[in-house]
Amino acid sequence: MPSTLPDGEPVPSDGALPPAALEGAADRPFGVYVHVPFCVTRCGYCDFNTYTAEELGPAPGASRATYAQAAIGEIRLAGRVLKASSAPSESAAPPGRTAPVSTVFVGGGTPTLLPPGDLGAVLHAVEEEFGLVPGAEVTTEANPESVDRRYLDELRAQGFNRISFGMQSARPHVLATLDRRHTPGRPQAVVEQARAAGFDHVNLDLIYGTPGESDEDWQASLDAAVAAGPDHVSAYALIVEEGTRLAAQIRRGVLTAPDDDVLADRYLRAEETLSAAGFSWYEVSNWAREESARCRHNLLYWTGGDWWGIGPGAHSHVGGVRWWNVKHPAAYAERLARGVSPAHAREVLDAPTRTVERVMLEVRLSDGLAVGVLDDTGRAAARRAAADGLVTPEALAAGRIALTLRGRLLADAVVRDLLGWGGDLLSNTG
Repeated sequence: MPSTLPDGEPVPSDGALPPAALEGAADRPFGVYVHVPFCVTRCGYCDFNTYTAEELGPAPGASRATYAQAAIGEIRLAGRVLKASSAPSESAAPPGRTAPVSTVFVGGGTPTLLPPGDLGAVLHAVEEEFGLVPGAEVTTEANPESVDRRYLDELRAQGFNRISFGMQSARPHVLATLDRRHTPGRPQAVVEQARAAGFDHVNLDLIYGTPGESDEDWQASLDAAVAAGPDHVSAYALIVEEGTRLAAQIRRGVLTAPDDDVLADRYLRAEETLSAAGFSWYEVSNWAREESARCRHNLLYWTGGDWWGIGPGAHSHVGGVRWWNVKHPAAYAERLARGVSPAHAREVLDAPTRTVERVMLEVRLSDGLAVGVLDDTGRAAARRAAADGLVTPEALAAGRIALTLRGRLLADAVVRDLLGWGGDLLSNTG
């Protein structure tokens, strides 16, 4: 969750949504995101809405001990809002038209700083309020040093069936630059423990392009991740966010900013290593061993589904309405204690905006984007992209836009050209 909040229109104190947002809600996939904003220390590259104990101090409602109850309070509010009937008053249609939850994702921060029972209580509140579809995907993020086998056993018993560990790198000096506290080898150990605890799916997150990371360092990280035995790997280029300690170090010349050509080479190495190990990409930064291992919660985001974001700074989207909560845990808890929505502001997305966002997200998927979403200018750009080797001609002939490997490296430029932003950006890609 980003640490800054955009402006928007006010949200009603009870959190009510426009009736149009609830129309057809029962027929759309629905997920729940839960943001746990606590960390032991703040990583130098992180721009998420997280807090250490020292930063929060004694603020009422901001402690780990009371956080689960605050989150459950928002889940109850979400139930009241989403169970409002979307049918006209004269209709006999009953209230409660929201689909059961298909995915739950607990992120942070470090969710596993909370006891397993607290995370389980939040999950059970979601189930009580909305129901879970059979086989629902229930994920939590975790730092490798924040869990052990006993914790993982208890978490699995609470109903979590997928876990994502922040590995980032296998090299100590790279971890030190990122201010990551776990020791090399620990991510591999917790993958084994998670498997033994009965988790269906295990992900490792990697970051490439850290200042001081060599090609050999990156290859060692990829090899270590593969050897650990996860069925999902995410690999993200390091982004230097303004306001972070890393950005200040680069600005002072202490560290060197990531180089675009190096980042491209690192991505190609990730694709080569992961595909050789039996992984297939399904989103530009994500690889899975089989389709069942794909992160269904993230796919819900990328395909325009509905989700409610629980927690300070969390974002939500239902039926074309997007809103975001107040940032500070104390302000968040205080609003819920008064029975008031913790939403800071919202926006109602018009049709052109929703189309733009659909193009931006779905082009990044291996399944691609339906050509019919584009206007004539976009379709012409798609044909140029195929001629330039950025989009597969076979998929285009079948009515979809699917990126080639080279197209993945230039995904942002492909999107801009499809949307007609800035003219033909692909004519000089070499």
